[in-house]
Amino acid sequence: MSNKKISIIGAGNLGISLAKGIVQKDLLPASNVILTRRHLESIEWMRKDGYTITDQNVDAVSKSDVVILCVQPQQLNMLMEEIKDSISRDQTVVSVITGVSLEELGKYFENDVTIIRAMPNTAIAIGESMTCLASENGSAGKMAFVESVFNSLGETMVIDERLMQAATVLGASGIAFFMRYLRAATQGGIQMGFHPEEAQKIAVQTARGAASLVILDKSHPEVEIDKVTTPQGCTIEGLNEMEHQGFSSALIKGLMTSFHKIKLINQ
Repeated sequence: MSNKKISIIGAGNLGISLAKGIVQKDLLPASNVILTRRHLESIEWMRKDGYTITDQNVDAVSKSDVVILCVQPQQLNMLMEEIKDSISRDQTVVSVITGVSLEELGKYFENDVTIIRAMPNTAIAIGESMTCLASENGSAGKMAFVESVFNSLGETMVIDERLMQAATVLGASGIAFFMRYLRAATQGGIQMGFHPEEAQKIAVQTARGAASLVILDKSHPEVEIDKVTTPQGCTIEGLNEMEHQGFSSALIKGLMTSFHKIKLINQ
């Protein structure tokens, strides 16, 4: 594995996070990671850490075992016209481009290139992403390597591509939904008498603890809820009022509204 080379085409925030995670987790040395960008000034600082920095996409691709596409959707066609002839069937192409299907990507290649879609979320910047992967022609070895890359930045799950839009909503948009809960919980804490920074600290740590209980104990959320609720207590009173006001229903409706929107955009 240490002999492999990865090029990250379009090294914005996501590409930089990927590069740093790969090196920090000792998957590859920095010298085996190539970052490309049209304007190098913003990533020039990474050169001193041993990364290869270039604005030559074709050169970067030709030297790589794995090519990770991190450009915006509207930039894809121009990029692929530039690099498609430099990619061989021995290489693996990983796309983190939202809304671009495996079928669409496959149209750019005449040979049987392995293509893998990846959908991380913004917590990748701190190594806590939930990343979903999908491929129709990825071998076990190639999938395992790509999983190891994204496992260095959180958790991964291999899914059917038909679920990729749902993964975008639940995992990527989901960050915003949980942030809104934290904001609301903080506002409630302020109303009860805490200063804003105190309320936010309590809300954030409580959310972290709740998620950790489910992860570490491998339990269902309702099991943990039952541990907190007592007969005629304040917790069940609050939970029931939230449900009367449509808490779960509003969340599910929000998820489904986002899901229908992303399906409409990608038709």
